[in-house]
Amino acid sequence: MTTRRAFLARSLALGCSAAASPLITPVTFASTPGDARLVVIILRGAMDGLDVVRPLGDRALANHRPDMADSLALTDFWGAHPALDPLMPLWAAGELSFAHAVSTPYRDKRSHFDGQDFLENGGFRPDGTLTRARDGWLNRLVAALPGATASTAFAVGSENLLLMSGDAPTSAWAPEADLDLSPQAELLLEKIYAGDPLFHAAAMQAIALSAETEGDMAGTRRRGRAKALADFAAGQLRDDTRIAAFSIGGWDTHARQANTLPRALGELAEAILTLKSGLGPIWAQTAVLCLTEFGRTVRVNGSGGTDHGTGGAAIFAGGALKGGHVMGDWRGLGEGALYQDRDLMPTRDVRAYAGHAIRALMPAAGSVIETAVFPGLEMGADPGLIA
Repeated sequence: MTTRRAFLARSLALGCSAAASPLITPVTFASTPGDARLVVIILRGAMDGLDVVRPLGDRALANHRPDMADSLALTDFWGAHPALDPLMPLWAAGELSFAHAVSTPYRDKRSHFDGQDFLENGGFRPDGTLTRARDGWLNRLVAALPGATASTAFAVGSENLLLMSGDAPTSAWAPEADLDLSPQAELLLEKIYAGDPLFHAAAMQAIALSAETEGDMAGTRRRGRAKALADFAAGQLRDDTRIAAFSIGGWDTHARQANTLPRALGELAEAILTLKSGLGPIWAQTAVLCLTEFGRTVRVNGSGGTDHGTGGAAIFAGGALKGGHVMGDWRGLGEGALYQDRDLMPTRDVRAYAGHAIRALMPAAGSVIETAVFPGLEMGADPGLIA
């Protein structure tokens, strides 16, 4: 049996694959005042935004991506990958939007690990380096909200999202952890938390969900993982939790992208729909931000995949959205329009979309978004993401 420790040890030798791994998917929660809910999903591995949200009206697209005839219609200009079909009712209802040609200020080195750190930390100096290396912008958001406390949850596993790491108290739970617990150890956990119904219920739920995957091979374990994360998150968000974050791997499509990307999009679609179903009426107060570390090359490589790029796309869902839009300043794919003649040119900082969403959902944090939550960010005009 492949243990988590053995997998992580091997992953250190695999370079970019470890950062994009579908097995490294912690979920974290925090409780904040107010009724709005914010869910951040990190898409690990660098999602190819050009394949997900397709600029079909750009005449240069066919020169780089000739196989996009089978697309879902969004607007006269934009189409979507067919694997997003389950989310099209959200698009029609104004509960799904996209932002294109976005990125963080991270440039040129195109490392998964660095790119994810930049995305999750979210603070930049003028020279493009991180302002603070080991905390995350969601944690700083929690610290900026008056009356915020950690949600009541049981932590399982050793992984923590940098996104939620920092001084503010938060809780963590990882359903993929290999819980090699004897019956005696499980009984001990039950006794330890018997006097606290919330901790006891969370502990038993974590053990039960982890046990469902015990002994499965990695490929089998991945199926349903995103749904389990979203289902658990929805359960917390129905109670005191106001902020949830988790990651979904599988977006590193160096080869055979036509086979790999639909699986990742299918997982994401299932996670979003699970959140909608699980939240019920609370969905109307919820925004889901799906962000990735960078985009991928405009041109397809020799193995039917795409390589690490710069500009990409973000996906937004939720009943709190003023959706049904593809936002962003599109400069095109023609000659001279690409970044370093290989990547989609980023035209807006993806943090600005997150910042404006936070300002609309949690007004108490509005004054510190550009200083504490996203140091160095100039938010610019409101893109109208939130209704």
